[in-house]
Parts: sequence; structure tokens; C-alpha cells
Amino acid sequence: MINFINTFLSQIILMVIIVAVAGAGTGIGITWAKKKNAQAAASVDESSTK
Repeated sequence: MINFINTFLSQIILMVIIVAVAGAGTGIGITWAKKKNAQAAASVDESSTK
């Protein structure tokens, strides 16, 4: 029974780590995409005003 609990807890910890890494990657990706879109919009605005 103790072996099962140890295995179960290690799998839960592994899942939490994977979810945290995936969440961080998603957050970074969204941030980078927003910055890229803002830069693209700024360059379009500059070229249309000239």
C-alpha cells in the first residue's frame, strides 16, 4: 500500500510539473505574440502616415 501511495504521489508531482511548464510556455507565447502584433501594427501605422 505504501508503494502505491509513493508511486501515485510521484506521478501527481510529475503531472504538476508538466502542467506548470506548459502553462509557462503558453503564457510566454501569448506575450510574444501580442508584442509581435503590436510592433506589426505600429509599423503599418508609420508606413500609412508617411
